[in-house]
Amino acid sequence: MGVFWGTWFSLSRTMTQLSPDTFLAVGHQMIQNLGTPMAILLPFALLSALITLILIRHDGHSTSFWWLAAGLVLMVAALAVTLAVEVPIDNRIQAWTAASLPADWRSVQARWETWHTVRTFLSIAAVAAATISAVATARPGDRPARQPTPDDRAVTGNRPA
Repeated sequence: MGVFWGTWFSLSRTMTQLSPDTFLAVGHQMIQNLGTPMAILLPFALLSALITLILIRHDGHSTSFWWLAAGLVLMVAALAVTLAVEVPIDNRIQAWTAASLPADWRSVQARWETWHTVRTFLSIAAVAAATISAVATARPGDRPARQPTPDDRAVTGNRPA
């Protein structure tokens, strides 16, 4: 979320004000600087959320589970926007030079910006859902997902698991 929000908040909303040469210079540099780190960070975030979901699925805190599941779905949606829309546009922009800039480059840039805004707010919602998951607790009347069995007590030495 930080990378998406940072680029949206600080730069991408003003890309329409840049000259073609400046747009290309900044665009090429952003693609170069962010491509590899985001190819690592996004899958790592998804894997972390998935592992956490697996670990909390039977802990009796269904509120936490469902908020984190929502966060994971939102992260997957942000990744889908990235792979389906943003990366193909980035690949086009990366190949452009001042001499080969297409006549419709502003519309391509506007499409990228629209989807970057969608992706940014999906990722903000994902972090919000994951944060709620981290602080959510079961309501006093909620029952745990599974009651301890005599076998559980035997394994834990009759102490609560």
